[in-house]
Amino acid sequence: MFLQKLVPNQYVDSIHHIDIDQLKRNNVRAVITDLDNTLVEWDRPEATPEVVNWLKRLHDAGIQVTVVSNNGLSRVERFCKPLNIGFICAARKPTNRAFLQAVRQMNVTIAETVVIGDQLFTDVLGGNRLGFHTILVVPVAQTDGFWTRFNRQMERVALIWMERKGMVSWRRKT
Repeated sequence: MFLQKLVPNQYVDSIHHIDIDQLKRNNVRAVITDLDNTLVEWDRPEATPEVVNWLKRLHDAGIQVTVVSNNGLSRVERFCKPLNIGFICAARKPTNRAFLQAVRQMNVTIAETVVIGDQLFTDVLGGNRLGFHTILVVPVAQTDGFWTRFNRQMERVALIWMERKGMVSWRRKT
């Protein structure tokens, strides 16, 4: 069923609530993460000190990171290059191509990789379609670009329906 592909394996308030030690114990070797409203606000060009620290903690745990974003090259490169992390831009999520490219670039398997993002219809759907462990985070900012605002409206409808059907046990913050 389509809606089951929208249900994340985990739901946390932010990337900072992801237990990196637990990832390591679960043999996670790589993270594919969205950029806008997952790591930083959609209009913030560079990483905050907290995000830099989180990425360092992943690195120290031996977990690779690749940012997979639907944004263009200039936005994603400006964020990722100073941090020396891999990236794929113009990803066209939820299609498979960028997710599969990321695991190939990091030389890991889907089973060794988690997908982290703030949107059901791009990050979670894309990750779940391929069998990744998916983690949905609360968006960092309360504002979005035009297309994301439309997606958020659709997400609210899907989440309410899933909650009523008992598919999710948490209530998403709006």
